[in-house]
Amino acid sequence: MSVTVLVPTTLRSFTNNNSELELVGNTVDDVLKNLLSEYPEAENALFDKNGELRAFINVFLDGVHIDELNGFNTEVKDGAEIMLIPAIAGGSGKESVIGERQGEKLSNDEISRYSRHLLLKEIGLNGQRRLKAAKVLIVGLGGLGAPLAQYLAAAGVGNIGLFDYDEVEISNLQRQVIHRTRDIGRPKVASAKEAVKNINPLCKTETYNIQLNEENALEIIDDYDIVADATDNYKSRYLINDACALLGKPDVFGAMYQFEGQVSVFYAKEGPCYRCVYPSPPPPGLVPSCAQGGVMGILPGVIGTIQAAEVIKLIVGGGDSLIGRLLIFDAWKMKFRELKIAKRSACPICGKEPTIRAVTEYDYDEFCGLKQEEKEEPIEGIEAKELKRRMDAGEPLTIIDIREPHERAIVKFPATKVIPIGQLARRKDELDPNIDTIFICKEGKRSILAIRTLREAGYKGAMFNLKDGINTWARDVDKSLPQY
Repeated sequence: MSVTVLVPTTLRSFTNNNSELELVGNTVDDVLKNLLSEYPEAENALFDKNGELRAFINVFLDGVHIDELNGFNTEVKDGAEIMLIPAIAGGSGKESVIGERQGEKLSNDEISRYSRHLLLKEIGLNGQRRLKAAKVLIVGLGGLGAPLAQYLAAAGVGNIGLFDYDEVEISNLQRQVIHRTRDIGRPKVASAKEAVKNINPLCKTETYNIQLNEENALEIIDDYDIVADATDNYKSRYLINDACALLGKPDVFGAMYQFEGQVSVFYAKEGPCYRCVYPSPPPPGLVPSCAQGGVMGILPGVIGTIQAAEVIKLIVGGGDSLIGRLLIFDAWKMKFRELKIAKRSACPICGKEPTIRAVTEYDYDEFCGLKQEEKEEPIEGIEAKELKRRMDAGEPLTIIDIREPHERAIVKFPATKVIPIGQLARRKDELDPNIDTIFICKEGKRSILAIRTLREAGYKGAMFNLKDGINTWARDVDKSLPQY
């Protein structure tokens, strides 16, 4: 049978950047084996050392998770569509998550401001008063948090928590439209609060210019009705999910990478949680962040606005929420796909026998691979200035640039050999183990993955990671180069 396999952006480096593959097979297992036969570099990305599908990968056949069918033995029909969905990181007539709680009577000015809502029978006066009474926490004030804050404030959400620890950088302005050029260097919570006030002075805001962690998550989230997850790292996503599950709060999730976005509502009281869909995160470095892989500027506007719509529906009640559904959007192809997701009975936070009972007792750093294992050989780094010294001294070095061609067009690094990260294992014989090898990328994170990949492939030569990547070279060595 001829089957189309849809490859997400985060895995395309292992399939020669092909987004759609035409493969044959009688079962899902046959098709995936044929995929690996044609693209052997993809095996490490999709399967662990025991040959088991990695937990952060989901496989859907014609929009249905194969776990709800016959797993890998599910038969495929001619023309079927298999979709691989990695972490990027239903129902109708729902009651309001805030119950019958309503804000104070609307003033004449508020009636004028929100008149287009009041004309909708699905929202009306009662719904608008619920919006006024609601408390929504937005965690992350970047690309996704920007439209969330703007549209929730404009819609009349009475109390908005703004949570972010970063400052505004010039590279943020391409998509984080809540911040302005004049805000560069300011805390994001400060510029976001100012923007919210300018949109709707009736909206009360609370700012949290701190890092979300195991010690403060429950206390802060407990004070809100809904959390909108607009973060960009796996530790925060699992921590938010777990805190919401323990407290009985809905987690309105959004994620994006390059041209693709995901949206869902993880509400353990009524459907699956984030862990049900992604039991574990990918290995560090395998799925790049937007800072490493880029993102189309309008994408967070689409995804963040959909998140805002889900928040509003949860507050006013009614409508078809994304509980039990994962919405996938591809901006480049302008396609939406909807996938059904189910609660896992073995989920450690919301399953039948939960094992996570307190976020303070769970090691999120270890779970997300942020700790170096005791037996794991450390990755040695080299500072940009030290690399420059060794290059000027004429020391024998092999410098490997693992960036994509379009990245190398932005900034060229001198005297490098180009090997894409997906080709490293099979091209290891091109390296001389008697000469130090330096790996470079944008920020130094993909280089660490490259070194680990070569170690697993049996390469024994000395390898070094350019600390903080080519951006630190532009900052500390060659200031004529741009940082990106």
